[in-house]
Amino acid sequence: MSWLQALIIGLLYYLSDAPWFFGEGYYCLQRPIVAGFLTGLVMGDPVTGTIIGATINLIYLGHLNVGGSMPSDMAIAGYIGTALALATGVSTEVALAIAVPLGLLGTIWWVGKMTIDSFFVHWADSYAAKGDAKGVILMNWLPSNLMMLVLKLIVAMVILMAGVPLMESFLNVIQGTNILNALNVVGGVLPALGIGLNLRAILKGETLPFLLIGFLLVSYFSVSIVGVALFGLAFSLIYLQLNKKEDASYGG
Repeated sequence: MSWLQALIIGLLYYLSDAPWFFGEGYYCLQRPIVAGFLTGLVMGDPVTGTIIGATINLIYLGHLNVGGSMPSDMAIAGYIGTALALATGVSTEVALAIAVPLGLLGTIWWVGKMTIDSFFVHWADSYAAKGDAKGVILMNWLPSNLMMLVLKLIVAMVILMAGVPLMESFLNVIQGTNILNALNVVGGVLPALGIGLNLRAILKGETLPFLLIGFLLVSYFSVSIVGVALFGLAFSLIYLQLNKKEDASYGG
């Protein structure tokens, strides 16, 4: 892994949490499947990167930030996890086992960031006391974003530049041992956790028929995942239209 690759991946990691692009960083760039594709582009293997990122994304199907809390940083799991996996050539299952502790490490970074950001609020207060609206606006985005840019670049580059040789040495030591087998097993189980969390939201009275239809399409008609997604889109649009008509009739 070169310094330039680590720098670009660090910038992508920053943009995934930055307030630019009308907030699309959180809704798009932060997703591990997108992170895997972009990291793969940087490292010259977008196909494998997307496969690894999509598999990591399964863990975070039920991911939800509430208030200022973050259960796990899926962006660092997507960008750094995919980069480490591509650089060392490990299996997708081992990549998953790497991504989870990285996500938890990102949570520590998130808490530290939010703590430091609280100081910038007092700077904004001082401008507000003077009636300086431009100063308040500036303090609300400039220092926090500069700090996030610098720290995320440092975090990404240190992990990537130091982590790749360490990980390669570790893999050489455990090659052919039960430790590597255990990582493969754990990595294979982790996607089930994300799917299970997602099913908690799906297994409800009004959404259960959609899950059943999708299952039947795959099991009995061998419809591809893309086909099931398109059927789901069509059914959801019909469902929304029927609900609108029902609400309108009650309103009348």
